[in-house]
Amino acid sequence: MSQAPFYVSPEQLMKDRADFARKGIARGRSVVVLRYDEGILLLAENPSPTLHKIAEIYDRIGFAAVGKYNEFETMRQAGVRYADLRGYSYHRSDVTARGLTNAYAQTLAGVFTTESKPFEVELVVAELGLTADTDQLYRLSYDGSVMDETEHVAIGGQADAITATLKDLRTSVMPLSEVFDHGVRALAIATSGTLATKDLEAAVLDRNASGHRTFKRLSDALMVSLREDED
Repeated sequence: MSQAPFYVSPEQLMKDRADFARKGIARGRSVVVLRYDEGILLLAENPSPTLHKIAEIYDRIGFAAVGKYNEFETMRQAGVRYADLRGYSYHRSDVTARGLTNAYAQTLAGVFTTESKPFEVELVVAELGLTADTDQLYRLSYDGSVMDETEHVAIGGQADAITATLKDLRTSVMPLSEVFDHGVRALAIATSGTLATKDLEAAVLDRNASGHRTFKRLSDALMVSLREDED
């Protein structure tokens, strides 16, 4: 006599997948992305010098992620391929954060609903506008849901605490050194400790950069000088 197949309701299945993804993400160190007066700062707690959580996707588009490294690295590489193909097929200006975000959202939603386990990742896609009022920040969750932000956005296990620390702060009118300080303090408060410069990873999308590419990683020396500027 054969047994009846084990049944799980769709609602329970989706809840279990969401809980699984959230638990995985909560174990990761956080990232915060903040606008400043001349660009966008991407800042992460990351002691690894090689396993980057922050990256360049295209000329004016940056990427930040938390969660399982192999999964968000897969997403980063797919984003680079998407941007290169679209820029080559059409025009560089046709590569936008909104288009990339839509592609990421479809991928994440597809994995969440059809695969045996969801991706344990959260992403931020940031685009530097030609003017400050055209900057764009998008936050993507493990299930493909998207939120657009105006001043700053945090992802990872301590995202709520970081967001609360930065609440009502209009960073887009502040210089880089001041915004960097706010970002580091928010990360430190969320982890109930202090963060050494060597445990930080940072990059900017700089509106004053010459040429197409605006992404620049911040060296330890430059981060130290930014922290000293605010001491």
